[in-house]
Amino acid sequence: QVQLVESGGGLVQAGGSLRLSCVASGITLSINNMAWYRQAPGKQRELVAIITSGGSTNYADFVKGRFTISRDNAKNTVYLQMNSLKPEDTGVYYCSRRTGIVYWGQGTQVTVSS
Repeated sequence: QVQLVESGGGLVQAGGSLRLSCVASGITLSINNMAWYRQAPGKQRELVAIITSGGSTNYADFVKGRFTISRDNAKNTVYLQMNSLKPEDTGVYYCSRRTGIVYWGQGTQVTVSS
């Protein structure tokens, strides 16, 4: 059974940092494309960052230069380092497998106060 479990969200002031983690079970992250999405209240879920099985990364324009996606194969974990956070980064952040059958985690809430 595949499970993706996110953690690391919380309340932070604008300009602060958070690191989100996504621990996977039932799949091997290193051979999958993995992504972080977010959904703000009243808005559609949107792609934030993706890391391919080969290690290539891509980012949405609104987080380029501020967020970094990475992967620890030994821990079977994907991370999202978020720096210089803005109030508009507020939302629920989801980890997702993007290879084959799509899986989603339950999400972790990020709230950035001004």
